Amino acid sequence: MSATAPSSVRQFSVPQERRLVTELPGPRSRALQERRVQSVSRGAGTLANIYMDHGAGAILVDVDGNQLIDLGCGIGVTTVGHADPAVAEAVSEQVRKLTHTLFTVTPYENYVKVAEKLAQITPGDFEKHSVLVNSGAEAVENAAKIARRFTGRRAIVVLDHAFHGRTNMTMAMTYRPWPEREGMGPFPGEIYSVPISYPFRDGLSGEEAAERTIDYIETHVGPRDVAAFFAEPIQGDGGIIIPAPGYFQRIVEYCRENGIVFVADEIQAGIARTGAWYSIEHHDAVPDLVTTAKGIAGGLPLAAVTGRAEIMDAVQPGGVGGTFGGNPVSTAAALAVLDLVEREDLIGEAKRVERALVERIGGWVDKYDIVGDVRGKGAMFGVELVQPGTKKPNPKALKHVISTAVANGVIALDAGSWDSVLRLLPSVLISEALIDDAASVLEQAIESAPSGDDAEEPPTPQS
Repeated sequence: MSATAPSSVRQFSVPQERRLVTELPGPRSRALQERRVQSVSRGAGTLANIYMDHGAGAILVDVDGNQLIDLGCGIGVTTVGHADPAVAEAVSEQVRKLTHTLFTVTPYENYVKVAEKLAQITPGDFEKHSVLVNSGAEAVENAAKIARRFTGRRAIVVLDHAFHGRTNMTMAMTYRPWPEREGMGPFPGEIYSVPISYPFRDGLSGEEAAERTIDYIETHVGPRDVAAFFAEPIQGDGGIIIPAPGYFQRIVEYCRENGIVFVADEIQAGIARTGAWYSIEHHDAVPDLVTTAKGIAGGLPLAAVTGRAEIMDAVQPGGVGGTFGGNPVSTAAALAVLDLVEREDLIGEAKRVERALVERIGGWVDKYDIVGDVRGKGAMFGVELVQPGTKKPNPKALKHVISTAVANGVIALDAGSWDSVLRLLPSVLISEALIDDAASVLEQAIESAPSGDDAEEPPTPQS
């Protein structure tokens, strides 16, 4: 694709523009919300009670006909845009042929083709094998099982501010207690959270932060007991935290020295979102295992664990897998997505989005006293909101910004251990015009946000 906005070279079934015809939520959404509270668990909470009907590219259309700019992509899933025609056609064709047999009973080619492609695109010049599962949390849990089986060790190390999922084990690997973990225990033991490199808050170089992490492992866990070190190379739910240069190089070196399996959790940042196939590539480090999910299948449920063949093959036959893992339809969607990334240079498109975002919102730190930091890679950005003149988190401001943006037709996400980071995960096909329009809405929300001076003192960050 050219360096110009994708809307100038691609036709979408929905005009790529924000358009409001009712207040938000509209009457039909409000009616659906009334039905929802009568039948859906309140535990399945939503950011915005606006019910969607269809979408294309970076635009969602609700049941009232409003067109909203989607800066969330279902938390990083629809990287290639909503309802991409090539993905839809691949799914439709596969549904007509075969919907399910279960790969571990009677296998099929799609599963093998996805595994072959993952071996090509994941970092590392060595033989790799994969197992396909349903979700990111399931991929993480299987990676932990595989690492424990390979090493014969029990301990799992994770990073502060991490999010690894909502199963019982992955909740134990997730950093903050609210809302995911509160009241859900007991959780599995032998999971240890260690300090991350958080440049905005700790001021350390990558090497200094890595030594702090290593010291914690040495003094609190003991490396001989550690099976795996799990890390999101760019943390998503944690607040788009990008460790300083050199951090992961030293961590991977330490893992190699001590027989620890290094796992890159790429569930949110992988598959071209950050301007590379996988975000660990920005850190010039090679993981032993990689977990993939979200963006791999354009909205259909699919995830994977990919890594060194000798590690992946340490598990006995039947030790990993599941009924719907690597389903024929989901794998067909994944093959279409992976083809799109290469055929239309969506890695290049993610870099274009990064340039546009930096140009449009990169100056917010100087422009607004509640913006402490703007950071990101590709189509994955975070805006950390603070109380003026400090680095104290400002969750009140974030709540205001998101609710104001939603009311004006822009879907953005929250993030951060203190709910103080505005998270932007648009499709890599979003145009500069939509970025500009969305940024204007967000600016108006920031300008009217409370300073948060009267907020209670937040907990002291552990890193």
